Amino acid sequence: MKRSLFLLILICSQTSWAQLNITIQGENVSALPIAVVDFVNPGDPLATNMAEVIRNDLARSGQFKPLDNSLIVDQPGSDADLNFGTWRLLGSEYISYGDITYLDAGRMEVRFRLASVADQKQLLALTLPLNRSQARAGAHYIADRIYEEILGVPGVFSTKLAYVTATDSGNGIKYQLIVADSDGYGPQSLVTSNEPLLSPSWSPDGKKLAYVSFEQGNSAIYIQDLSTGSRTLMSNFEGINGAPKFSPNGQRLAITLSKSGNPEIYVLNVFDKQLTQITNHWAIDTEPEWSPDGQTLFFTSDRGGKPQIYQTDLINKQAKRITFEGDYNARPSLSPDGKYIAMVHGNNNRYQIALYHRPSNTMQMISHGSLDETPSFAPNGAMVLFATKNSAGQGLLKAVSTDGQTSNDLVLSNGHVREPNWSPILR
Repeated sequence: MKRSLFLLILICSQTSWAQLNITIQGENVSALPIAVVDFVNPGDPLATNMAEVIRNDLARSGQFKPLDNSLIVDQPGSDADLNFGTWRLLGSEYISYGDITYLDAGRMEVRFRLASVADQKQLLALTLPLNRSQARAGAHYIADRIYEEILGVPGVFSTKLAYVTATDSGNGIKYQLIVADSDGYGPQSLVTSNEPLLSPSWSPDGKKLAYVSFEQGNSAIYIQDLSTGSRTLMSNFEGINGAPKFSPNGQRLAITLSKSGNPEIYVLNVFDKQLTQITNHWAIDTEPEWSPDGQTLFFTSDRGGKPQIYQTDLINKQAKRITFEGDYNARPSLSPDGKYIAMVHGNNNRYQIALYHRPSNTMQMISHGSLDETPSFAPNGAMVLFATKNSAGQGLLKAVSTDGQTSNDLVLSNGHVREPNWSPILR
């Protein structure tokens, strides 16, 4: 194998447990202009902060172009205050506005409105009772509703990211499994270990994470409950225990085991830990990924001489090769509709993220690095998250729109971050 990511990899990076900072790069020329006006409540910083979160969310998606604050010359708080002519002159197609009323010192009511400037009509009206501590979550929720109302696709701003960091403590490397908001805010450490942590995978309800830990010396697969902090050991056979991936119904894990002497794909029942072997080949089979209907597994194998993506039906277990372009294709991640596979595509020792369109059997590059890895689709299929390095060799995450026009760099101020995985939409 040419690349360590094709096997279980040791993360050799230095970082601190800190918030990811986002920089937006590129611009979608067809992005929709929208005015996001500060909520009306004079002197209250939350009125401005919530609007700023909404603006940033919409800008990160690449589908919207929020008007610059310097152009926002009016501040409507209710329908009666809205002058469509003003916003038409400013070139805005939509306007988001509203006000905040405090019920007591800790509780508030956010009244939000979304209107179409061209049609001069209201599209959405919400009233959200929130605690002050929920203001940021409320802003993400509003951004989600704007995105879905206009584009007809669910927003993902209220989702979470899981990733792994490692810190050089002076006495060795300390590893952390982190969960943060989709914009990098509010990181929380779920697991800390002196040994590597790898391959976080979300359960479909977003309540659990499966991951790989080396804390006992050998690799082992655990499931961590996010609400209780409890965890369950799922697999610690001799050899490789790796690449866990929850099935769409959350009842099974597809994993890689080498307990027979060779890495093969297995399916593990989450409740009784019953194992079913899926592949049986002399080559290395690893990195399983489920189809949306849970009937097919996609995986990486070098059975053709070089790492490529294969698929197998869980009933007949016959493997079929599906990628042929390039020297290396690995780490498949399926879009929610199953039409696309994001993967690491390699040629001449350069590794980028590619999108393979299954119906047309075509492939396009959506990243421009040389060591890009670990792609993960957003749960609405609009973006792909992956790990890469900048020109200084710093490990960071990138989220790229599937059309390749907009990307966001998620960077730790003083360290590296790897192994990203995007949560499902959290209900």
